Amino acid sequence: MLRKIILLICLCLIWGGLRSQTKLVPVSEGWAGNSINAVVFRKNSLVTYKNTQFIGFYNPEGKVVLGKRKLGSAKWELITTIFRGNVHDAHNSISIMVDGAGYLHVAWDHHGNALNYARSVTPLSLRLTDKIPMTGIEETNVTYPEFYKMPDGDLLFFYRDGRSGQGNMVINRYRVQTKKWQQLHANLIDGEGKQNAYCQTCVDERGTIHVSWVWRSSPDVASNHDMCYARSTDGGLTWEKSTGEKYVLPINGSTAEYVCRIPQNSELINQTSMTTDEAGHPFIASYWRDANSDIPQYHLIYNVDKVWQELSMGFRKTPFSLSGMGTKRIPISRPQIIIKGKGADVSARLLFRDSERGEKVSMAVCNHIAENNWKITDLTTSEVGAWEPSFDTELWKQKKQLHIFVQRVEQVDAEGVAKSNGQMVFVLETK
Repeated sequence: MLRKIILLICLCLIWGGLRSQTKLVPVSEGWAGNSINAVVFRKNSLVTYKNTQFIGFYNPEGKVVLGKRKLGSAKWELITTIFRGNVHDAHNSISIMVDGAGYLHVAWDHHGNALNYARSVTPLSLRLTDKIPMTGIEETNVTYPEFYKMPDGDLLFFYRDGRSGQGNMVINRYRVQTKKWQQLHANLIDGEGKQNAYCQTCVDERGTIHVSWVWRSSPDVASNHDMCYARSTDGGLTWEKSTGEKYVLPINGSTAEYVCRIPQNSELINQTSMTTDEAGHPFIASYWRDANSDIPQYHLIYNVDKVWQELSMGFRKTPFSLSGMGTKRIPISRPQIIIKGKGADVSARLLFRDSERGEKVSMAVCNHIAENNWKITDLTTSEVGAWEPSFDTELWKQKKQLHIFVQRVEQVDAEGVAKSNGQMVFVLETK
């Protein structure tokens, strides 16, 4: 009873501290001993199909919890599944997506282990099948599972087969009509045993698949370097550069299109985010340290009028260094980038968390990207620890409504686990 009273008081304080034009909807308590529920590479933590929004997270006991609600409602229907994950490893996150027929797909608990995948037994249901294979090919060493939805309702599933510094990118496609998965590529980007690609992906309104990546030469995050790009206009079968030049597959270090050269030991982070404007121009968000500075800054790399451009947002003041292996406790989060409009005059929104701002949920807004003038707003007054942003990508595509997964979590370097009780999971709705 005392715990419930304290929780209600905390909820009131958070609600009272919200900025105008935001609404914080509580869901349930989740595991918070590390950042597994709040890592940036969850694709997705939230997803909307028509008027129903789904959510997935680990509860304090490490079990997979699924939920749904009608948009506009604060009442969630939740189930605790029979599945559980190794919540002591922050890599092992949950990713969800809903296909064009309304079936929920769930992948969970991956860091170099066999595929854990299930889907709902009926459309819009939270009840899942038993754990099932996708294709049965290259499914024994899975890391970083990510779902993406195509305009026709089919799904893509990206993951790494292998380990840090030596891994291949696998792509599967799910056909709604047949309810079957097909492997498109066992190795789209080949590190040739010397490095591996850490990617970010998006699908634009036309169905073009955009992939960008940094190379990593060893398990040490400090070995991240460069930013590369590829796209597919035929559903992932063939790939090309931004110029239209066709790739010979697999792509490797000598054939990749380098859109920004960034040397090792530049505090370049991996697995951030990318999107496109309404015309299909790619925008990639990341952070790194320029050669003449010791302060990592958020950067935006984008291609408009067939020219790659890079800008530094330049608002950070505090240096830090990335080095070592495993999940890091870093003073800033990896960013999420959101774009409105098209062409050189698009507006951009960057979601992030920074210790300089008290580890709140923050958003930097630039109304005209060519001006590179960013205004920063904190969307909460309460800190969120080691949280990184993820949001309902499908709701943004459909209605330009931004719903963000929020939970206060902790993170100790090198897969450490903090002594933390369960913390409430919220959906932060912004207008």
